[in-house]
Amino acid sequence: MNIQIHHILSHSGKFIRYFLLGLGAMALTMAALAFTRLPFDAHRWLGETGSHFRFEPDVIVMLGGSGMPSESNLIRLYYTAHWANIYDQSRIIIAHPHDSGVAGTMTDYLVSNGIDSSRISLMLDGTNTREQALMLIAGDSSLTSQKMALVTSPENMYRTIRVFRKLGYNQIGGISAFENAMFVDLSYKHKSIGGKAFTPDVSGNLDLRYNFWNYLKLEITCLREWVAIGYYWVNGWI
Repeated sequence: MNIQIHHILSHSGKFIRYFLLGLGAMALTMAALAFTRLPFDAHRWLGETGSHFRFEPDVIVMLGGSGMPSESNLIRLYYTAHWANIYDQSRIIIAHPHDSGVAGTMTDYLVSNGIDSSRISLMLDGTNTREQALMLIAGDSSLTSQKMALVTSPENMYRTIRVFRKLGYNQIGGISAFENAMFVDLSYKHKSIGGKAFTPDVSGNLDLRYNFWNYLKLEITCLREWVAIGYYWVNGWI
């Protein structure tokens, strides 16, 4: 019995050791990649690949999934309002997990940005992209033959377009809710604002102050999305 326990503990220790080594290697790799533009390019690829369209949409569908106000929903609403004003003959559908209060606030936002409330409808069924696409068809089967533009976060766009096309939506494109960069010189004078002499002066190093951390967050975002794409692919949803 003691030999068996020792054998189990020995194998468990090796597993834990290799697991921790793997995590460490992953952390170092991610830290190194955050000093390059690869995370930015990966995020841009997810938001742009297969989403371009050259038609005037009959319907604009905003896929929500967060509260109000929230960074995620507000930027999607911003893009929805912008393009709904350009394509002023299009209908707008807000697809959001059932929460009438949040959906009502989202509708109010669009109305406050010049969108006629008669153009807006709500679809409050579905808690993931696949289910929302299915519920849209269930509510109006003609949507699959209409020209549709989808508004969602950039990291979700590739998977979203693939999901809708898999279900038979023929004329479809995407509007990724990218954040716009601020082109301002954010350097400062370390000593003039009371910076200590013994602390590193990073006043002019924007890569270390901002880009590294922003790219590290993008890596996590993209990694999560690639896992979701794999899950959808295994299930035959894309």
